[in-house]
Formats: sequence, structure tokens, C-alpha cells
Amino acid sequence: MEEQQKTQHLAFEKNGKHLQPSLPIYSNSLANNSDRSDNDLDLRSLLTVMRRRAITIGSVAIAIAVGIGCWTLSREPKYEGTFKLLVEPVTTENKLDELTQIPGISNINLQQQGLDYDTQVQVLISPELMEPIIARLAQRYPDIDYKSMLEDLAIERFEATKILEVSYRATQPEQIQFVLEQLAKEYLKYSLAERQTTLRQGIQFVDAQLPEMRSRVNSLQRELQVFRQQYNFIDPEVKAEQLAKQVDEIELQRLDTAKELAETRALYANFQTQSGAALADSPEFYTATSSQERTDTPQALKEAPVYQKLVGQLRDIESQIGADSTRFQDDSPTMIALRQKRENLLPVLRIEAQRILGNKLVELSTTISKLEVRLAQIVQAENKIDRQIEQLPTLARQYTDLQRELKVATESLNRFLEKRESLQIENAQNEIPWQIIAAPKVDDEDPVSPKIARNLILGAIAGIMAGIGAALLTERLDNVFHSPEDLKELTKLPLLGAIPFNKGLKQLTPLAQAKVEKKVDGYKLVLPNINSQQNESYFPFIEAFRSLHTNINFLGSDTPIRSLVVSSAEKGDGKSTVAIQLAQAAASMGQRVLIVDADMRLPQVHLRLNLPNEQGLSNIISTNLPIYEVIQRSPISDNLFAITSGQIPPDPIKLLSSKKMLNIMAEIRQEFDLVVYDTPPILGLADSSIIAKHTDGIVVVVRLAKTDRSVVKQALDGLRLSRANVLGTVVNGVKKHSSSAYNYYYYKGKTPHANSN
Repeated sequence: MEEQQKTQHLAFEKNGKHLQPSLPIYSNSLANNSDRSDNDLDLRSLLTVMRRRAITIGSVAIAIAVGIGCWTLSREPKYEGTFKLLVEPVTTENKLDELTQIPGISNINLQQQGLDYDTQVQVLISPELMEPIIARLAQRYPDIDYKSMLEDLAIERFEATKILEVSYRATQPEQIQFVLEQLAKEYLKYSLAERQTTLRQGIQFVDAQLPEMRSRVNSLQRELQVFRQQYNFIDPEVKAEQLAKQVDEIELQRLDTAKELAETRALYANFQTQSGAALADSPEFYTATSSQERTDTPQALKEAPVYQKLVGQLRDIESQIGADSTRFQDDSPTMIALRQKRENLLPVLRIEAQRILGNKLVELSTTISKLEVRLAQIVQAENKIDRQIEQLPTLARQYTDLQRELKVATESLNRFLEKRESLQIENAQNEIPWQIIAAPKVDDEDPVSPKIARNLILGAIAGIMAGIGAALLTERLDNVFHSPEDLKELTKLPLLGAIPFNKGLKQLTPLAQAKVEKKVDGYKLVLPNINSQQNESYFPFIEAFRSLHTNINFLGSDTPIRSLVVSSAEKGDGKSTVAIQLAQAAASMGQRVLIVDADMRLPQVHLRLNLPNEQGLSNIISTNLPIYEVIQRSPISDNLFAITSGQIPPDPIKLLSSKKMLNIMAEIRQEFDLVVYDTPPILGLADSSIIAKHTDGIVVVVRLAKTDRSVVKQALDGLRLSRANVLGTVVNGVKKHSSSAYNYYYYKGKTPHANSN
């Protein structure tokens, strides 16, 4: 028996040394993969969800549509009537608009041009206005109250016109007609009362403003009067002309006075000099003859009559002395008497000269003083006028401001008086501003509620939309994969295969035992020991694994894939089934395949292949047991070999990460065309990552309608961190698959080889 095993298995030791194969290094295909948001459903995904959730959509849509339909059919029909009110004149002229922009008047709150329709509608439906109307309506229709009235009454502005459209709904057309007639009547009364109230308010406002405006006009008039009296002018321009003339006159007077003062001072100085010389002169000064009159005699002496008379007497004496000197001797009594007379006259003449000259000097001094005072007064007056001229612009501005304010206040007062008369006349006319341009009318043929056809259509649409919403919500809460496309979209990895769901598959059936049997309609490939229904579902299942094996080979076109790991994110995804069926498919295609059960936690290979598990991988690693002693041939294929897990160790990670495990993997890689490792789930365990790093890659199995998206994502993130080469994914449990692969085993014709591919 031992020799037979040795001949069935290859020796893995050459020259006493273990072979160390060089393992290819693959880059991580998960790098820089972006996550897809579950909310971003494109049209194709939306259609897929709708097909998958067709029952949910249909149930919700039918329920909502039926509910809306029942509610619609149970409603009592309502009718609607309307009438229209013209609430503003076609040509609007606001009588109070001119009062709103009066300077100096604040807090004017008058009606502006144009009607506030929103506010007017709220007033028309207000309790204060509606309660008297409802009280009269309730006498005939007791069920009408304010709440029900607001529910059935609608008042809206008719498009962009000056028309209000009033509509009312009820189940009885005659009730609608009566209510609309009462509303139209009361609204016209309200408009008349409101119009009169508005006019009276305008008159009261004007009356309230008039005393203040009159007081302001009087105050400005008094202020202007005081201003004129204070500054002594009526008009600034006239005052400016007067001041200009005064300036010219005063300047001329100043110049004349200054000239006269200068002349008088010069005369005083000259006269003072002459008078001094005259008084100090010799007696001959006074005895000069008339023919020898002095030219330097002061003018005052020349003009003094007494002095001139004395001078004349002195001259007469001098003349007589001269005449008698020829007849008489100097010592003659006559001559002595004449000389004595002359001596007596000279003091009198001197005294008179002194009196005249003194009076003249005093007179000139007084004149100088008067001229100086006069000049000072002229200068003072000139300065005063200059100050008035400097102040005149400010006074002119104040005067202009007072005039303008008085003018504005006067105009405002006049305008208010005019408007008061206008408002009084308008109030007396009692015009009705609102008019009914469309009498109350009820359409008793076509009810406005319920609209059966519209409601049913809207109910159907709402039901479909609600059904789609419920389907999307259910889809969002359901976080599992439903199609291979979902898996491919999330992982961005190659989808290597889609394994159809095969509920009846219990044990592996050797494909080599298939036989061709002749049927009525042709030839059919049949496996023994299974019924016809299992036979039809088994071959598509097998073909899926053959396609998986082919796709994996395509990945290694440059460097053939000699070893790989088959695992899943979590337990129950079918990784062991995929690993075993993949190995069988490869073996049936002529490759020498070894499947290694590296799941030392929950081994499944020996159960699926009906092999003993007394010794296996754990025994090889932990002991010196040769590899060939634990390799077993599969009973379903001559090219399929298996290494079971062996005894379950207390620490599988320690064994799998050992150097001996690496040597074992290298040795079996050299002796088999393909080595498939069945490992524990990825999430939470490091077994798969440790083994996958030393193989050509790992294949991740995902089960539809079971595996959670987040779990797969976490598992792939873990593989990325371990730098394992992820070859791709395999989706397991596809229920809606094509059986066209099986049709290749079913031929129409005489022999099964007539149309072979």
C-alpha cells in the first residue's frame, strides 16, 4: 500500500533539499478604488431595483390608488358659484396723494395710490365683517358658521386686474346663490361705509393739521418782522445799495475833513509863528506908515477894525511928527507932546494886538479840535458801515431762509385748505367705489369637487411614486448584493464568474461518468445517479466553474497562475463549494490539480470529497510527516488531489505563518499545475491574508442576497493592507441564470457529434 501511494504521488524531495519556488509579486488591484454612494442610482440601477421590488411597488401603488379612489367616490359632490367686484376705478386718481409730500409735516398716514389686495381680502374675511353676514345666513342655513364659511369661501384678485373674484362652494346650488347674493350686498355696503370713513378721516386729518400750519405761518411772519426791525432793512439788495452809497459819502466826508484839518493845523502853526514875531517886534512895527506897511503883518491884525484904527492913529501921529520935525526942534513942546502921545498909544496898540492874536489862536485851536472830533466820528461811522457790509451776506441768507420757509408754509396751508374743501365736496357726493361687474352665478351642472377622473389619475401617479419611494427605501435598508453588477460596481474588481443557484446539489458528481443517451427529439448528456431535473440544473452549474477557470487563466496569460486562494468575506458564502468545484473543473480539463484545505477552524473539503481527515495539513506542518503521505486522490477525478486540514490545532495562525508552511507551498506548487487553497473567511481572521501573500492571488466569493456590502468592503480593505493580490470576485447563488450552457450538451440530430463545437 505504501509503495502504491509512492507511485501515485510524486516525490517532493530532490537531492535532499526542499525546492524554493520564486513566487511572482502582483500589485494590489484595490488601490485608489473609490466607494460608490448608495444614493447615486443611475437609470440602469433604478430599473434593476424596480424589477427586483416590483411586488413592493405594485402593492403600495394599488393600496394608495384604491384608497384615493374610495375616498373620491365617497365624497358628496360640491358646486361652485362666483361673482366679480370692481374695487378700483378704471382710471385711478387719488385725491389725497398730493398731501403725502408736504415739507415740514411729519407722520402723514394717508392712503397711497393703489389698493393693497392681500390686506383687503383679509379684511373681507375678517370675523368683524363676516359675523353679521353669517348671522343672517344662519337663519336659513343653520349649519353655516365662521369656520365652515372660510373653508368654502375664496376671494382672489382676478389675474392682474382691479377686480376681486368671490367664489363659494356648497352641496346645494340654491344655498350657493343665496350666500353669494348676501355677500355681494354686504360688500357693497362695506365699500360705501369704508369710502365715507376714509374721506372723513382725511377731513379730520386736514383739520388736525391746520392749527399747526397756521401757527407755523404766524411764527415765521413774526420772526421775519423782528428780523427786519432788528437790522433795519426790508430787502437785502436795497440795503446793500444803501450801504454802498453811505460808504461813498462817508469816504468823501472823511477826505474833506482830513484835508481841512491839515490846512487848519498848518494855518495855526503859521499864525503862531507870525504872532510871536509880531508881539516881540520893535515899536517901529506899529509906527510903519501907510505907504510902508509890513508884508508880514498877520492877517488877523489886518482885519481887526479897532487895531487898524489904532494903527491909523499911530500913523497919523508919526506923520505929524515927521511934518513938525521940519518946523520944530526935537525938544520943542510940540515935538515932545507928539512923541509923548505916540508913546502912550503904543502900549494900547500892543495890548490890542495881543488880544486879537490870542483870540485868533484860540479860534484856530478850537477849529482843530472840532475837526479832529469830526474826523474820528467819520472813521467810526465808516467802521460801522464796514461791519454791516461784512454781516450783510449772513443776514441776507437768514432773510432768504425765512422767506422760503414762510413761502412753503403758506403754500402748504393753502393746499390743505383747498383739499379740505375738495374732501368735503367728495364726501357730500357719497360715491360708490365698488361695482358688481359679474352677478352671482352658480354652475350646477359640473361639480368642482370631487374630480373623479383627476383624483383617480393623481391617485395612480401618487401610488406609483410612493411605491418607487418604498422600493428605494427598502433597497437602501437592504444592504446586500442583488446582482453581479452591484458587486462589480462596488469593488471595481474583475467579475471572474457567476455561479448559478443549485438547491438540489448535495454531493459532487464526477463529470467523467456522463453518458450520451438518445431521446425522442435528439441526444442528451446524462449523469448517472441523479434525476432528470437535477441533470438539467447541474450542467449549467459545472459550466459556470469551467468559465471561472478559463477567466482565471486569462488573468495569467503572461505568467500562468499556479496557485490561488479561494475565500469569502464571511461564513456561508459558499467558498468551499467554489474551491472544490473550481478544482474539479480544472482537473476535468486535463490539469493536475491539488486542493488544500487550509481552513483549520471549520474544514469542509474532506466532507465534500468523502475523504478521511485523520492526517492533513496541520500534521505536515507540526510533524515531520512527508507531504506525499497526506495527499489523497479524489474519487471523482483522476487529476484531482486533495490535502485535508488534518487535526484542528489550537493556534492555526502559528502554523500557517510558519516557514515550514512556506516550504510546503513552494514544493506543491512545483509538482501540480494548479493548487487551490480553501481558507477561512477574511473578515476578522488573518488566515487568508497570510496564505494569499505567497500565492498568485486570492479569489473572493460573494453570495447574492446574503453578503453585506460593508462586510465585503472591510474584507477587501484588509486584503489591501496585507498587500495580497486580489484576482477578482466570484458571485455565488445567482438564481436567474441562462441554461444555454447546458444546451451545448443537447443536440438535435442523429449523433451527438453532428453539431459539436
